[in-house]
Amino acid sequence: MLVTITTTHVPATDLGYLLHKHPERVTSVDLSFGVAHVLYPDASESRCTAALLLDIDPIGLVRDREGEPLAAYVSDRPYVASSFVSVAISRAFGTALGGRSKERPQLAEQAIALEATVSVIAARGGESLARRLFEPLGWHVEIERIALDEMHPEWGEGRALRLALRGTQTVASLLAHLYVLLPVLDDDKHYWVDAAEIEKLLRHGEGWLEAHPERELVTRRYLRHQRSLVRAALERLEPLLDEESEARAAAGEDALERPLSLDARRRAFVRETLREAGARTVADLGCGEGKLVAELAKERFERVLGVDVNARALEIAGERVAKLPEHARRRVELVTGSLVYRDARLVGLDAATCIEVIEHLEPERLDAFERALFVAARPGLVVVTTPNREHNALFPSLAHGAFRHSDHRFEWTRAELEGWARGVAERRGYDVRFAPIGDEHPEHGAPTQAAIFTRKDGAA
Repeated sequence: MLVTITTTHVPATDLGYLLHKHPERVTSVDLSFGVAHVLYPDASESRCTAALLLDIDPIGLVRDREGEPLAAYVSDRPYVASSFVSVAISRAFGTALGGRSKERPQLAEQAIALEATVSVIAARGGESLARRLFEPLGWHVEIERIALDEMHPEWGEGRALRLALRGTQTVASLLAHLYVLLPVLDDDKHYWVDAAEIEKLLRHGEGWLEAHPERELVTRRYLRHQRSLVRAALERLEPLLDEESEARAAAGEDALERPLSLDARRRAFVRETLREAGARTVADLGCGEGKLVAELAKERFERVLGVDVNARALEIAGERVAKLPEHARRRVELVTGSLVYRDARLVGLDAATCIEVIEHLEPERLDAFERALFVAARPGLVVVTTPNREHNALFPSLAHGAFRHSDHRFEWTRAELEGWARGVAERRGYDVRFAPIGDEHPEHGAPTQAAIFTRKDGAA
């Protein structure tokens, strides 16, 4: 297998610093299935090419495996780019894959002219899938179909392709795209896949996978169609919108609601509700950047658990909490978690809040949210707030039928919230009441609506 990376960035030999492999030397890395060699067939100031040559031992792949069929010896596995190449990239170019360069740190963060070629790829899905995977990432894609057998053209074309990518990106981005997407094209992996593979996918897919139009296919194939792993990965990817799009969407929602002071009024309403109920331990589900968490910690709640799936949001929340006095900081714990999975850390708490979060869930995931919170965790008090769709008519800059945030999957009327909440309360042994947040309009109601669930004493 052969993968080449070429740049015309001047001086082009800086590619050696970026890949941490000297252009004047051949570097060899031993792997469990063969050897990866890194060499430079072309290295000048104007053009530099690094080649990753993967020499796989096909006999070694099946040695000591009793009962292996003959197909294991004659399949295409050792000869097409697949997960073997991904492993070779991580071993031979691990530092570059991580976006680091000791000698050229600024260049490592700079987009430069790059061209990558993969001599033979196995593409279950063919040319169309290869384009759907790489073109949304900004690559110009060139594909050459490879005959099944050049000596027998009447046999037609096989599923193998020759792939070339051209674009202006960082070396780390190129390596990450190849690392993740080559096994996806192949739709197979040569090693056992477990939960650790989710972390690899999220780490190397950070910044591009969450917004990729084929993210579900990528996730499914990368994790070898293991349903539990795929579900877990997609739940963590769901809120991770492109930062620029998220910022624009949040700014739009904030611009709509800022004149109404809704953000502050929602938090004030929640704090007062928790105080009235005598809650001392609270989980804020979908805590985002931690505004409510910090306010509750300052009010001497004994334990405040902030839960979110968005790593960047938790990082900001951590920075906010770090500014609190020490006695307040000690009360806070920030953890990664999903609204739709059972979480033992939520069991036994006095209260849980879910502020402007459920509308970001797909409607079909509300049943899982209900089971995770009202059955598994079962706090004494649950406060849920969500936009009131009827009030949207009063926002002059909001188009008819549009949602306040581009990531909202739905926005409920008052009757729709009440219908859902009363059903949950009846099924799960809670009482529920409703409250408006913000100034009420006689026809359209308040901009935000709240459902306050109180667990019935003695309920199962």
